[in-house]
Amino acid sequence: MGGVKGFVEGGIASIVAGCSTHPLDLIKVRMQLQGEVQSSTVATNAIRHGPVSVGIQIFRTEGTTALFSGVSAAILRQTLYSTTRMGLYDIMKTKWSDPDSQTFPLHRKITAGLIAGGIGAAVGNPADVAMVRMQADGRLPVDLRRNYKNVGDAVKTMVRTEGLRSLWRGSSLTVNRAMIVTAAQLATYDEVKETMMGKFGMKDGLGTHVLSSFTAGFVAAVASNPVDVIKTRVMNMKVGMYSGPLDCAMKTIKAEGPMALYKGFVPTVTRQGPFTVVLFVTLEQVRKLLKDF
Repeated sequence: MGGVKGFVEGGIASIVAGCSTHPLDLIKVRMQLQGEVQSSTVATNAIRHGPVSVGIQIFRTEGTTALFSGVSAAILRQTLYSTTRMGLYDIMKTKWSDPDSQTFPLHRKITAGLIAGGIGAAVGNPADVAMVRMQADGRLPVDLRRNYKNVGDAVKTMVRTEGLRSLWRGSSLTVNRAMIVTAAQLATYDEVKETMMGKFGMKDGLGTHVLSSFTAGFVAAVASNPVDVIKTRVMNMKVGMYSGPLDCAMKTIKAEGPMALYKGFVPTVTRQGPFTVVLFVTLEQVRKLLKDF
């Protein structure tokens, strides 16, 4: 059961982390869509709001439950994407560790993260598209909302109205982002944890896990935010708005400036920190519970 355990442990930890930080992810998506071009060339002149303001606005205009819009898609996404990437990384970590010293060099950690993240993203892309759309729906005028009931309804409606290929819209961006996030997140966590325990004599306990997690979350946020902004916009777009990811990036930079690629960075960091902490702390606890299996 060795190989399967990594998938089970990673899946449980990812679902717990994803659900507990979902409102922060929703705020991030709404911020990334602020000022988006509404035609091929023109950006909206709406006032840009910060994360707290966006959160309050959602609460006031859409209600408390709106902060969990798309959570069914988030659960499916974590089940498909994160279970796959965490399980594959665990397998590669076991296979690629030095047989004598049992060390896992940084370059191998990064390579394993890139591979695991890419495969996981390809598997989970349909749920990712559904989640982005469900999270973004509340910002639209009532007559333009998609009003998906749940992730199943979202997937079914997309296939019926836009074709099967719509489920993999933005997949190249999803894969690229996932490769960056997984390599940064998992490699940084392992590297920082090993350094703190090996060089600073810290114990393999909660304090070490939290510090390693926050560091990993920050690195992942900095590295992935530009790709994440473009991914969000491509997945959420109406048909014909952009010809592809590069077109979206160019129009975004032209209309809003290069720093538009770091829209939603504060909620991204705010979300990545807690998400990564919950992810790895839960993972370590699940590993302890399943160590005899």
